[in-house]
Amino acid sequence: MNRPLPSPPLLTRTSRARPANPIPPREPRGPRSADALLARWDALAQDSDHLLRKPLGEDSEGRPALPRYLFLGPRGGGDFLRLGLFATLHGDEPEGILALTRLVERLARQPDLARGYAIFLYPLCNPTGFADGTRHARSGRDLNREFWSESPEPEVRLIETELWTHAFHGIVSLHSDDTSDGVYGYVNGEVLSQHLLEPALIAAEQHLPRNRHRRIDGFPARRGIVQDTFEGVLRAVPGLRPAPFEITFETPQLAPLHRQVDATVAALETILVEYQYLMAIGQGI
Repeated sequence: MNRPLPSPPLLTRTSRARPANPIPPREPRGPRSADALLARWDALAQDSDHLLRKPLGEDSEGRPALPRYLFLGPRGGGDFLRLGLFATLHGDEPEGILALTRLVERLARQPDLARGYAIFLYPLCNPTGFADGTRHARSGRDLNREFWSESPEPEVRLIETELWTHAFHGIVSLHSDDTSDGVYGYVNGEVLSQHLLEPALIAAEQHLPRNRHRRIDGFPARRGIVQDTFEGVLRAVPGLRPAPFEITFETPQLAPLHRQVDATVAALETILVEYQYLMAIGQGI
């Protein structure tokens, strides 16, 4: 792998540290719509042999409750590797949906980047929070503290069903952190997750610095990798075996938006390449 370019200067941290769960919502950013972004996805799906539109559920007005898309790469040497990519669980973090939009546009142009993969994409996991510009859903709940707790939140229940149904080989959740001065990530403790996150952070460092603090979000961290997390975050089905790799990738929300998008896309593309490589090694290919 090429040596990363020198990291840009660190961003200025905010004075407040992120408190423990429950986390109070940020100030709303104002109403907005994802219609224009999702229209780009739908147009790509119409023109692509690889991208399929598969919305989940219905809301009270009969519209799709959650947008879902499936990108089927060219077939590789075995079964498809199933990945789940999730964004905007926090409605005031639009960076994730923008990064997934950029990624899927690139995959549509270069489908070989996804050879051997079935990539399930969930670009808008918190539609009401996104529309309102708030961290929480309109119910007032933080959806990323509700998983595997018999939550009544419809978005959480839909996503849990997806996690059960597809038994993903890997899960990546995208977030942005307004208290961080660089990119970092959470892993589920599996060795494979750490081996994937480290090269992803190296790739992202070509666009943004890495958070190298010894504590991030109140948890011990090493070189931007955190091995603990909050209760109720988006995770694989408890006890699933074999366990998938699980990564939560975080960008510093105070950084320029385009650099956050570039860093996230670089990290995701690196994960695709590295996971295929690690699977090949594991199979003795």
